[in-house]
Amino acid sequence: MHLELRQLSVHYPGRPRAAVDDVSLGLAAGEIGVLIGPSGCGKTTLLRAVAGLEPASAGEILVSGQAVEGRGVHVPPERRQIGMVFQDYALFPHLDVARNVAFGLERRLPGADRTRRVAEVLELVGLAGTEKRMPHELSGGQQQRVALARALAPRPQLLLLDEPFSNLDVDLRERLAHEIRGILKAAQATALFVTHDQLEAFAIGDVIGVMHEGHLHQWDDAYTLYHRPATRFVADFIGHGVFAPATLRRIGNNVVVHTALGALTDGSECPLPSAFSSAQCEVLLRADDIIHDDDAPVKAEILRKAFRGSEFLYTLRLKTGETLLAHVPSHHDHRIGEWIGIRAQVDHVVTFQREGGAAAAPMASFPV
Repeated sequence: MHLELRQLSVHYPGRPRAAVDDVSLGLAAGEIGVLIGPSGCGKTTLLRAVAGLEPASAGEILVSGQAVEGRGVHVPPERRQIGMVFQDYALFPHLDVARNVAFGLERRLPGADRTRRVAEVLELVGLAGTEKRMPHELSGGQQQRVALARALAPRPQLLLLDEPFSNLDVDLRERLAHEIRGILKAAQATALFVTHDQLEAFAIGDVIGVMHEGHLHQWDDAYTLYHRPATRFVADFIGHGVFAPATLRRIGNNVVVHTALGALTDGSECPLPSAFSSAQCEVLLRADDIIHDDDAPVKAEILRKAFRGSEFLYTLRLKTGETLLAHVPSHHDHRIGEWIGIRAQVDHVVTFQREGGAAAAPMASFPV
């Protein structure tokens, strides 16, 4: 692994809980990893520990197979060959683009080689010809690319990006995330990226880690996080959906999941009914698991709807009281209060221990 964390913990004095608690992960050379989670979950502290800006309380950090932190080792930040891109870009306002990009090269390369390297990275980030422009003459997205070029110029072993798009507007952020991914891949850079925005994470990351209260709950690709969440927190944090009450039944070699929407038969990844008290559990139902079907026997009332261009996000209530979410093509424009037919189409069933009462619990979601 190009970057490896082994049971890393970071404690701040006077705080009862570790900011980073026993985190292990690996990032292969050329991969882009992303850490997401709510504010205060420890993702930025973890990034700072990798950079050498926060000392580890326990565990190890290895870069290119060499320990830079842990077991009596603490390599200073300036000797870790790690580049960083910050939220505020940190460009020098009195230096032009070329001198900003060359700032980390002054002791590494002679003049002609330095000029050549600056031209290379500006070409890489799509800013060739801007060498003489000042930072205030650039857009926010261009300033971010200058900051990225400066971080890439010394050819770091690892690049760390701490919410680099947080100061940009929403439309620009997702587009720039795709552009930055292309730049990092072209540079064959290994990078670890921190964001609170799931769409950014999905756009840029090969592998994504979901953190909460200092713990890394899952380190996986975006598809797996969405469809096979390892913990209830991951299921709750990623995407739209609900936890609906269900009962497991074993029929021959198969497990059938009985819900208010009917039986879900793809139980190949389900635990046996004995794993839950009285075989009672909750099943994860994503908004894209619920299909609008006028001929379906199960009907649901539309409580809320959010127009999203190509689709609506409907909040629905069954006669039995459970709440569901559904993505419905926007030409199906039904009124609030109207009853529509729905059915479940679940490719793989994900179950969790039942919590609280029997009503389905709405989950956290992307902004609408």
